[in-house]
Amino acid sequence: MPKFRPSCDSIRPIVYIDRAQQLEVTVVSRSRGVLRTQSIATITLLTAVGLAMGGTALAVPPPPANPSDAELNAGRATAQYTAGQVGELAYRLSEAESQLVGLQSQVEIKMEDANKARVDLGRAERAYDDARKAAETAGAEADAAARQIEEQRKRLDRFAASSYRQGSRVGSVTAYIGSKNPQDVLDRAVLLDAISASQLDALDDLERARVEKVNKDSLTRAALQDAEAKRIAADQARSAAEAAKQVAITAQATQAEQARRLEADKAGVEAQLAQARSRVAGLEAQRGRYESWQAAKQREEEAAAQAALQVAASGEAASAAVVATQPSSSRSVEMVVGRALSQLGVQYAWGGGTSRGPSQGIRDGGVADSYGDYRKVGFDCSGLMIYAFAGAGVGLDHYSGYQYQSGRRVPLSQMRRGDMLFWQDGGRIHHVALYLGSGRMVEAPYSGSQVRVTAVRYGGIAPYAVRIL
Repeated sequence: MPKFRPSCDSIRPIVYIDRAQQLEVTVVSRSRGVLRTQSIATITLLTAVGLAMGGTALAVPPPPANPSDAELNAGRATAQYTAGQVGELAYRLSEAESQLVGLQSQVEIKMEDANKARVDLGRAERAYDDARKAAETAGAEADAAARQIEEQRKRLDRFAASSYRQGSRVGSVTAYIGSKNPQDVLDRAVLLDAISASQLDALDDLERARVEKVNKDSLTRAALQDAEAKRIAADQARSAAEAAKQVAITAQATQAEQARRLEADKAGVEAQLAQARSRVAGLEAQRGRYESWQAAKQREEEAAAQAALQVAASGEAASAAVVATQPSSSRSVEMVVGRALSQLGVQYAWGGGTSRGPSQGIRDGGVADSYGDYRKVGFDCSGLMIYAFAGAGVGLDHYSGYQYQSGRRVPLSQMRRGDMLFWQDGGRIHHVALYLGSGRMVEAPYSGSQVRVTAVRYGGIAPYAVRIL
């Protein structure tokens, strides 16, 4: 069909374009009231169409499927309804995960209590050993002093008995043998009296020393009794902490199955969300492809109509952004951060971690045992901090509660790279991580996990960071 039909009085040449990409030029004229059409030439349009389409000789393909407005509206309504379901389920999942985190916090608190009790018991046992050794030394000194006093008393008794038998204070007449005159005898008597008095003075001195040693022995024995009481109390506290830990572990184990179900529900919800979005995106993409085809078809027709007049071309440019990073200002901080990051991927092991690196975990009788932590070599949260700060020459106890007391506390608004962050429940510290900056931290989170870098969690976080360096 001709694209333009000439009027009956037309004498201008008209150009017709068929769909076989052929150009037929026909002259229409009037001669004696009758139209005559004479075919001038048929020219292949491949070159002209190629120029009009910006260098490609390919025609626009057939139109894609075009969903109706009713289909689009129905798809969007379904997607909106599904999105509402996703939002509701996401809220429920958030609440459930919050409860799960609370249970995990309780377990961590009790596990850290057990850590504290073990550390306190070790301290009490060392103090008891020191008191026992001091008591043994003081007792031996008091016994030696008593023996020396007794020996001196026996010597004095023998001297007095000898003097009594001789009827004088000098102990024996042999002391006067060899005297040349009465003055010599008198001088010897004075000398022997002095010796007797000196022995008595020495005896008094020994008695005073013995009393002092007995007093010291009494004090050290009292200290030993106090240390023994503290050791017993620490052992009882350890037993109580272990029992409380078992209660928390039992509660957490009860929730474990629910947590797994929640994870499965979460995966299902995410799949529903993806499916809903896919349906909506598919319909909209289909309509978009059709609209793009319409636009391309319109451009093709416009280009073909002007093929004999002009050829146009256009282009676009793109650029990429470069993001710079800022180095740290403290070598000690970077040493600590570097040591912590060097352990990424190392498995979690409750009770694991020393200043020299990961170590074998210990039994907890519950969650950690169910993950086989006692068979693993790795870190728990406070163990990772011990290893990290050892690189800067800082020693830390294997208990997050004591680590919270180990440095200067700064508000979270002022926290910086290398500070320790803590989490608490009811005022009790149960977890620790190392802040990296830009809202990120490195931590050994829980049994079954690995040392990782993650975003800072502000739920349950303690109000202060602890700065050591």
